[in-house]
Amino acid sequence: MDFMKTISVAASGLKAQSGRMRVIAENLANADSTANTPGGDPYRRRVPTFTNRFDRELQSHTVQLGRIREDQGAFRTRFDPGHPAADENGEVKLPNVNSLIEQMDMREAQRSYEANLNLVTATRRMITRTIDILRA
Repeated sequence: MDFMKTISVAASGLKAQSGRMRVIAENLANADSTANTPGGDPYRRRVPTFTNRFDRELQSHTVQLGRIREDQGAFRTRFDPGHPAADENGEVKLPNVNSLIEQMDMREAQRSYEANLNLVTATRRMITRTIDILRA
């Protein structure tokens, strides 16, 4: 078993999930934002993607955070004619961010991150035990 390959693959997963959590946190932070101008578009939800990359040095596939695309789903609206961002009908566009979905995505990203971290920890323990056995 190649311990360094295992740690490198898990580290790529850690980095990818960390980036995913950053994008989700940005979505949550902007879930209630509105446009700066009347009738303008508010924050648009961002969706992280992943890419599979073959690392020649490791001779293994790793994962990377790919392009971060914008969700083209419809904006939510709220009737609030007194709001500075309201259009001529009194409608205010709100981001297409659903906080419940973002929280579920965050939980999934955290669990994937923890799984990769546990793999690194277990591999480090195996390396330590192997060194202990070789010393004895």
